[in-house]
Amino acid sequence: MKLRLILLGKTRQRELRALQEDYLNRIRRYTEIERLELRDARAAARMAPPAAAAHWVLLAAEGRPFTSAEFADWLAGLRDRGTRELVFLCGAAEGVPESFRRLAHSQLSLSPLTLPHELARVVLLEQLYRAFALLAGHPYPR
Repeated sequence: MKLRLILLGKTRQRELRALQEDYLNRIRRYTEIERLELRDARAAARMAPPAAAAHWVLLAAEGRPFTSAEFADWLAGLRDRGTRELVFLCGAAEGVPESFRRLAHSQLSLSPLTLPHELARVVLLEQLYRAFALLAGHPYPR
């Protein structure tokens, strides 16, 4: 299953960008992953959408909360049902345009707390890595 992260706005903090790169490299041990940082909603509107068969997930405060184990099980279920591409949409400070919200098949809440979008990206990547490590029986999640 290929992962694609569509991120509105740039990660400007060098430390958070380094954490993202670290987790992206870790995730690549398990699956293909691509990160697309788009300047704003207009740039996103011009982007060619991923395959129609992709499962789109919107990061949203009102989304479904998971424990780490539940998130791993959810990912495994999508993978086992033949999902070839999983697309995560993460907005910037102004959120996600309605046109992108309509693409979402699922909504995911990373926390009941409000997180800055740059930190939310790191949390998402860490949880993706944790989920794949857990599914592979790697000792990291213990």
